[in-house]
Amino acid sequence: MKMSVPAALAVPFFALALASCGKGDAGGNAVASAPVAAKAAPAGKSWIETVSKTADFGFRMGNPDAPLKLVEYGSRACPACAAFDADGFPKLKEQYVATGKVSYEFREYPIHGALDVAPILLGRCVTESAFFPLLDQMMANQPTLLANERDVSARVQGMQGATPAAIATTYAEGLGYLDFVKQRGVPEAKARACLNDAAELEALTKSTEKANTDYQVGSTPTFVLNGTPVVLGPGDVWPQVESVLKRQGG
Repeated sequence: MKMSVPAALAVPFFALALASCGKGDAGGNAVASAPVAAKAAPAGKSWIETVSKTADFGFRMGNPDAPLKLVEYGSRACPACAAFDADGFPKLKEQYVATGKVSYEFREYPIHGALDVAPILLGRCVTESAFFPLLDQMMANQPTLLANERDVSARVQGMQGATPAAIATTYAEGLGYLDFVKQRGVPEAKARACLNDAAELEALTKSTEKANTDYQVGSTPTFVLNGTPVVLGPGDVWPQVESVLKRQGG
């Protein structure tokens, strides 16, 4: 189910189609290309530790000039995204990003509506170097963080006329995301300021609309390689993504 952020904020998580969090229909991907050359990181650095915020509401790891640019549109509340983070992301980093051939960018996509906004705002409330470690930890702890989701969503449903910031804060407190980031070094005052950051919310809105327009993102995770969506079929995500990287010379 595709949904813009303003509409999504008014809809509790349990009211949305959970089938939207998973893989899309099978189909073809690009034909094979010649191998691309590895590129060493600058002296004293590694590409895995090279992280920067992008203009597309993402965080990119790796060589910014890598010939293969992989983007994931993902949700911190999506089980399929968590599975990729656990099973595929370590291999992607060590075998591809580390070579300088591939860069990886994570872009937030609120497929579950209002529920996604709190972890998005808090997950971006850290330094560039802390972004991916916190993302990994949120994904790994997803079952615990979402255990109380139905009760909190029912509470949100009764918040008629509430602001997006108030809804995000209710989810952050009720699901434990606020305590989660506090335990990992984010001061509470800073976390609450991030939950009330209107500019970040507007940037998320624009990013989501652009993802829908440019790539028709309708499920998470959705991958885009050098501007072309990667078509995923049934089964584990990583082998399919790796197959496309290899065909493109990675």
